[in-house]
Amino acid sequence: MTETGLARDDAIPLYHQLFLTLRDEILSGKRPHGSVLPTEHQLAEMFSVSRITARRALDELAQHEFVERRRRTGTRVIYQSAMKPIEANLEQTVEALLAFGRDTRVRVLSVGEVEADAGAAEALRLAPGAPVVRAVRLRTLDGEPLGQIVSHIPATVARGRIDRAALQSQPILSMIRDLGHQIVGGWQAVSALSADPVLAATLDIEPRAAILQVERVVTGEGDAPLLHTVASYRADRYRISLDLRGSTLGFA
Repeated sequence: MTETGLARDDAIPLYHQLFLTLRDEILSGKRPHGSVLPTEHQLAEMFSVSRITARRALDELAQHEFVERRRRTGTRVIYQSAMKPIEANLEQTVEALLAFGRDTRVRVLSVGEVEADAGAAEALRLAPGAPVVRAVRLRTLDGEPLGQIVSHIPATVARGRIDRAALQSQPILSMIRDLGHQIVGGWQAVSALSADPVLAATLDIEPRAAILQVERVVTGEGDAPLLHTVASYRADRYRISLDLRGSTLGFA
């Protein structure tokens, strides 16, 4: 297995593994509509594969209408999600998340202050490289892995008080509240993806098995982002249930 998540000894051909990796990045929004993918040469270097393998992966993306390939302009993402936002009750959502945190066990894999990468910086409306606290946790249920959660919190929000001991014993939203921040709003997106070999090993599932990825941003007063979380849950052990009422559906 390579650091990029491609398994050399996997029964799935490398070009299809690369296709699945790029497809999931498109579906999850990491590569949004209109963005340009790396060239065949760049992909070959990034994933340590041949240009033929990179070309077959890009061709497969084009065949499934995720991208459009043009000789001079490169490979551009044309996929657009047809989903529309569904409004939810914020207070009920936060309380459900806190209860979920109390009902499952968590193991902190890493935590520390780092420079925000492009994804975290965009979600938190920070300059790339701005200081954030990055926490990676493994949540378990009944002794088995349930999901891996990667969270980023602006250093100005964390105030140096979010550490391994605190994360081990308290839900992260509860910690943010205790630091004096009021949770006012946010957004959440759910994507059905496949686990790369690295994530699959962490969650104890087969490579490329189905996962549910939940990306969430929590905002405070003035719509300022307080927390960005990307959680990858085992699809065989986790589901999302919405209690739909008249106001939520726009009937009221």
